[in-house]
Amino acid sequence: MHLKWNLALALLAVLCLQRGHGSELHFNGGTGGEMGLRMAAHLAPNTPAKVQEAAALAVIRRVISERSSQLFQVQVDKRLALRSFQISKQDDGRILLVGWDGISVCKAFHHYLKYALDKDVDWFKMRIELPANLQLPNVTIESTSASAIIYHQNVCTWSYSFAWWGFEQWRRHLDWMALMGISLTIAPVQEAIWAEVYTEMGLSSEEIDAHLAGPAFQAWQRMGNIRGWAGPLKPEWRRLQLLLQQEILAAQRNLGMSVALPAFAGHVPRALKRLHPNATFMEVQRWNQFPDRYCCGLFVEPTEPLFNQIAESFLSRVVSTYGSNHIFFCDPFNELEPPVAKPEYMRSTAAAIYASMRGIDPQAVWLLQGWMFVKNPFWTTDMARAFLTAVPRGRILVLDLQSEQFPQYELTHSYFGQPFVWCMLHNFGGTLGMFGSAKLINSGIGAARRLPNSSMVGTGITPEGIGQNYVMYSLTLERGWSESPLDLESWFSHFAFTRYGVKDDRLEQAWLLLKDSVYSFRGLQKMRGQYVVTRRPSFNQEPFTWYNASEVLDAWHLLLSARAIIPLEDDRYDMYEHDLVDITRQFLQISADQLYINLRSAYRKRQVPRFEYLSGKLQQLMDDMELILASGRNFLLGNWLEQAKRAAPHDEDRRNFEFNARNQITAWGPDGQILDYACKQWSGLVRDYYAPRWSLFLEDVNVALHSQRPFNGTAFKQKVSQRIELPFGNKTDVYPVKPVGNTWLISQSIFETWKAYSKDTQFLHNNRLAVPRKLGPK
Repeated sequence: MHLKWNLALALLAVLCLQRGHGSELHFNGGTGGEMGLRMAAHLAPNTPAKVQEAAALAVIRRVISERSSQLFQVQVDKRLALRSFQISKQDDGRILLVGWDGISVCKAFHHYLKYALDKDVDWFKMRIELPANLQLPNVTIESTSASAIIYHQNVCTWSYSFAWWGFEQWRRHLDWMALMGISLTIAPVQEAIWAEVYTEMGLSSEEIDAHLAGPAFQAWQRMGNIRGWAGPLKPEWRRLQLLLQQEILAAQRNLGMSVALPAFAGHVPRALKRLHPNATFMEVQRWNQFPDRYCCGLFVEPTEPLFNQIAESFLSRVVSTYGSNHIFFCDPFNELEPPVAKPEYMRSTAAAIYASMRGIDPQAVWLLQGWMFVKNPFWTTDMARAFLTAVPRGRILVLDLQSEQFPQYELTHSYFGQPFVWCMLHNFGGTLGMFGSAKLINSGIGAARRLPNSSMVGTGITPEGIGQNYVMYSLTLERGWSESPLDLESWFSHFAFTRYGVKDDRLEQAWLLLKDSVYSFRGLQKMRGQYVVTRRPSFNQEPFTWYNASEVLDAWHLLLSARAIIPLEDDRYDMYEHDLVDITRQFLQISADQLYINLRSAYRKRQVPRFEYLSGKLQQLMDDMELILASGRNFLLGNWLEQAKRAAPHDEDRRNFEFNARNQITAWGPDGQILDYACKQWSGLVRDYYAPRWSLFLEDVNVALHSQRPFNGTAFKQKVSQRIELPFGNKTDVYPVKPVGNTWLISQSIFETWKAYSKDTQFLHNNRLAVPRKLGPK
């Protein structure tokens, strides 16, 4: 950015800060970029510069060990432009990292790490080994983020990925967030506070227990979708979670990160009607067919006096417990139909909810997920306008939750002037499967900024679950910081270099093949990670791909061939093994889709020998998938289950915590209400859940073929539910938490086996759909 523009940004940031957190700030007027700068400065915590510097240096120390102070010097300087950093080499040989805040300093460190030292981090790898005789390259860099706000997290991530985390895991993730320049996030833990509020109002402990959902399902209880499922939530757990949230918040604010706190959306326990029989309550609609015991809580009309009474009691406790950055989040209608379909109702509802926030904090900003607008015919233009414009401009910040596929800012004319954050959602339920839209994201962020009257103020990542497709999140966050599009060819090549620590044509070509295949999605199909291997067997599935399977096979072969150039003792060999497991799993996933199409064809044509041959191949594929997953430390069911049991506050709670963990990734509800939504291609789950389902299905279909009668899909659903799906949640089998076997040898063996089947005439016999089709615009 030009020097004059940098100075202008710096003056604007300083002006906003001088106005203080207690004075009135006006966000109205100006471009989206100008509005974003005012908002970001307003939300920034008042953490002293020395505290932020110490916190940033501690992040660097945890990444590269105790040598950090010998190699780097850090400084927070508010004279810089907001969200900017400078890198230079000092006379003493150290690298000076100067940033607008602690987050900007950490972003500078990551930039130097990646582009000067050619090393990078990952969700699974936050330690970097530097050579003892390292000579620090001399570079001078100035950079200012094109996004005033960079956001991370989804309310669901706290259940799909963070449910069992202690502070040690959080510490690593917070370090990663800081390195990526993330400046805004959420702190959703609230159950202990609600228990206080409800107790004070007169509810019994039994009535509170009946409302609060289990530890793996709190995200949806908080949004009013369910109540009580997989509980009870013990007071000890509620207290431990509150203390953990406080510890997380302190670490975030020490770095200069802003954090949104929960507000009151109107959802309350059914028992509250007993205490307030004359208040106006609406019964929330049934969500995903949950039975009466676990659904249909009450919604207090926001215009009711009772709403303000509850909101004041709750929010005052939230602020006194957690402090405040003047930003609060709540979603009154997440996947729920509003009770009245009139613009006047939507306007009064939004105004009342915001007024409840402003009553506690006059400087409040409402952080709103835009998910409720996505593909929902209820939200006509008039309805959305009434809701969004009921709050002063700049006092709602909308997360456009899935901008890469279903951008709502286009349909709502930039949310009718309210600021929004362009977000990549990408993942649902924490499912696995290589997938992404690299080109679309690279172009889409810039296009949204350039829209006439755009109110875009930032970029973000909002996955429901992490731990997959890291490359897409790294790309999106880097593109969000950059004013200009990235050179994807160069970016992916360098990604391979920094990931493995060696520059090799085979590794680079492998990632370029993945860029142009699995990471080239441009369609409108709902991508939910539910592939043939992880879905309940039936003949109603329609698997598809948007790329040629041969490109994944070629990339896999290139990765295998590069093993010798990455030393086993190198600290980045773990990432190589992780990627080898993932690409092996991916090709088997594609092959299962192809096998399924051929199996269905054989069944419909009553080709019994062919069906039996293909059945054997699919069962072999399941065995191979289990084998390769078991060799990867990040693909083990045992880790998820053991973390859940360790998180239990008492030994007697371990059983219910394990049930929560098992149910979420399989049945997702008492009777499979959201079956396989959060499916995981993990060792243990493949062997004891997915493979037995397919074996039972293939056996039943084979019997039907031999007896010359139609396969009874309805009877199979009942059988597989009662024999495999629901019982899995109540089992107590112990699974390994350490990998088994040599990843490279297993992958190489599977590669030799399955590359041959691509030319098998029985495998592909008489079926045009066996080779995946390319869908969507080119």
